[in-house]
Amino acid sequence: MARYLTALPVYNEAAHVEGVLDEVLKHTPDVLVVDDGSTDGTSDLVAARRDVRVVRHPVNKGYGAALATAFRETLAGRWDGLVTIDCDGQHQPQLIPEFVRAASAPGVDLVSGSRYLRHYEGDSTPPAARRRINAAITSEINERLGLEITDAFCGFKAYTRHALSRLHITETGYAMPLEVWVQAAAAGLTVVEMPVPLVYLDLARSFGGALDDAATRLAYYQDVLDRAEAAVAASARGRDASV
Repeated sequence: MARYLTALPVYNEAAHVEGVLDEVLKHTPDVLVVDDGSTDGTSDLVAARRDVRVVRHPVNKGYGAALATAFRETLAGRWDGLVTIDCDGQHQPQLIPEFVRAASAPGVDLVSGSRYLRHYEGDSTPPAARRRINAAITSEINERLGLEITDAFCGFKAYTRHALSRLHITETGYAMPLEVWVQAAAAGLTVVEMPVPLVYLDLARSFGGALDDAATRLAYYQDVLDRAEAAVAASARGRDASV
């Protein structure tokens, strides 16, 4: 099987990080923790381990920034690709080998988890506003980019090395996956989805500040899509001008 690095972006997850890492290590030996400026003791917990790699941001930079660090670390090493999995206990580490196998199939560049492809016994009921916004943004992505995805925001993904080399992430926050979709479509990457259980452990999770308002969050996501598409278009014009 191809050798993939598995990265977990971590911010103030002292309550979960040890248990999640123990479980992840049952399914892959190559694990990276990107500690995004934690202040709750998480940093000490992960720094004390000798079975994972750790990169620490001195200050909190955001979910997207943590994953951008994971992208760079993967490309700097000899891994065939990268699996990303959240550290809040909502993803299933036992599925990591399945993601790697799916990403290793001929012609596949990116495997993205979807919580809406299949119903699993015990699935959570997502908060209504989150489900509504996910559905709206997913539909908009498909219409804008010609994709056929069903879950725009799932963080459980497998990227081939080729895919990572074509993605240049600048969005530092939770909207980072939207930039991925825009760049993946522009690069002609082949995307497949893999069903994963729908698990919400913290229904009151905050997005931070104004983004806790659903309407503001939706407008922000649409703005990220606009900016990502504009950046791709500008890059294409720059390449054309240099020919």
